[in-house]
Amino acid sequence: MEDPSALTGTLERIAQLLERLVPPAPVATDWLSAPAYVWSAGPVSGGFARGVERLEAPALELLRGIDAQKALVVANVNRLAMGHAAHDMLLWGSRGMGKSALLRASVAAAQGQAPGSIALVQVSPEALPTLAGLFAALGRVERHFLVFIDDLGFEENDGSGPRALRSWLEGGVEARPRNVRLAVTSNRRAIVSRHLSEQDDPINPRDAVDDRLALADRFGLSIGFHNCDQEAYLAIIGGYAGAMGLVWDEGDALEWAKRRGARSGRVAWHYITELAGRAGGRDLRGV
Repeated sequence: MEDPSALTGTLERIAQLLERLVPPAPVATDWLSAPAYVWSAGPVSGGFARGVERLEAPALELLRGIDAQKALVVANVNRLAMGHAAHDMLLWGSRGMGKSALLRASVAAAQGQAPGSIALVQVSPEALPTLAGLFAALGRVERHFLVFIDDLGFEENDGSGPRALRSWLEGGVEARPRNVRLAVTSNRRAIVSRHLSEQDDPINPRDAVDDRLALADRFGLSIGFHNCDQEAYLAIIGGYAGAMGLVWDEGDALEWAKRRGARSGRVAWHYITELAGRAGGRDLRGV
């Protein structure tokens, strides 16, 4: 006959193993305490939020070469923070020209003017299908939120993603609540990839193209960012270097851009990081 104590020990070990297999219950998110959050897909279904203690963002005055874009974004984020009518935003165009940095900086500036009024919620790419759950959670909170989707792009055969985005923007049953606005960055204004073959449709050659471009039209603000010229590139470097007390040379800065085959705010920031390293300065957070 089997020893009862041995059987009890075996059952306890099995129970412990089962407990390890079951994911812990998610901790309720405090949507009022942090300046920013990251929304990720859950291990089984749904999503969950992680608070970020510090919102890393450059000062607005350091973002140069994008003055017109900056004025529009800052004004819109301030409206949202104050509870006034505000737009969903699509920031599209050249890589490295400060689209995401501008969003972070605008929210940080609004928080400085009215602490606790607004928070940034960045959605990880794999969590897009769970946005309805995020909106439901945020809609119950007495605070304003800018939900940020960085570098969004849909594949050619993805029909559900663009349809969901239209629903979120235009009042579908899972639309974002009144205290939430969407901010999306993309390298393409159309967001969805396009091909020349779309214009060969013998029935209506513009239908496919117009439908995809219309997705961008759902945003109240659609703001383009373009590669900066040499003057703007040097102005960006001058602004950063002056604020950080770094000595720089125009010819060296131009050679840096030449070796990388581009002039942009990101390339300028990489040059500033190089200058700081040469001077023995501390590591800098990227923009």
